[in-house]
Amino acid sequence: MNHPLRKVVVPAAGLGTRFLPATKAIPKEMLPIVDTPTIQLIVEEALSAGAQEVVLVNGRGKGAIEDHFDRAYELEDQLQRKGKKELFEEVRRISDSVRLVSVRQKEPLGLGHAVLAARHAVGTEWFGVLLGDDVVDADEPAIGQLVRFARKTGKAAVALMPVPETQVHLYGVAAGRAIEGGHVEVDRIVEKPPRDRAPSTLAVVGRYVLPPDVFDILANLPAGAGGEIQLTDALAVLAQQKRLLGVRIQGVRHDAGDRLGYVQANVAYALKRPDLREPLLAWLREVVK
Repeated sequence: MNHPLRKVVVPAAGLGTRFLPATKAIPKEMLPIVDTPTIQLIVEEALSAGAQEVVLVNGRGKGAIEDHFDRAYELEDQLQRKGKKELFEEVRRISDSVRLVSVRQKEPLGLGHAVLAARHAVGTEWFGVLLGDDVVDADEPAIGQLVRFARKTGKAAVALMPVPETQVHLYGVAAGRAIEGGHVEVDRIVEKPPRDRAPSTLAVVGRYVLPPDVFDILANLPAGAGGEIQLTDALAVLAQQKRLLGVRIQGVRHDAGDRLGYVQANVAYALKRPDLREPLLAWLREVVK
């Protein structure tokens, strides 16, 4: 990879069953962290790393995501009429910030299948993938950290974080030769391995920088775990070709796809807000005894 990252893929076609009944009519990706939809945090991370275009892999009933990044003329007009300048500028900033391309994943056949659905929108260049369940609070954007290593080495890159041994079955898990900085030249990567077969405790956490030929790999993969096309299986091919680097990203990762992780993310981001920190801390001291 010898150029800046221009395009990223954000899979958003899942049903969000872990958050029912809230997600019966509202896309999971639109659930807010304090007052900002989770997917906006993901898109802003990509933009801050230099991305210019977001390919949204969408599904039925997810039109609210596209609307969120579109102009809202009636709302903008009302905000201007009422003199709410800051809110108007925030709403306008969201729609002006990104070029959004939406494609449909017509069947829920796995993350690899979702990425493959973006093939024609991505074209023949390197691209990033950001999963909306993984919110990473970091000084340097998580996807930007991967871009830096991909440009330096010419290899695909995945984000890694250590997890407890009891949780390895919930993730893709990578292992290989350790290099400077705790990063890994990946030679093994497995999707949701049983605890006794996990190659390490380094889990893949929702950020990828990939070469365009990964689409050919995905198109020729047989169904993997759960009868789905697994992105991890395509990464395993790259690992066998010695073309995959595992980057231990710096930052705090929140699993916003889990109920507890979602609540924790809301508290953590609220504590970062000057207008909320002190009242929230005062309330927490009252209720946590």
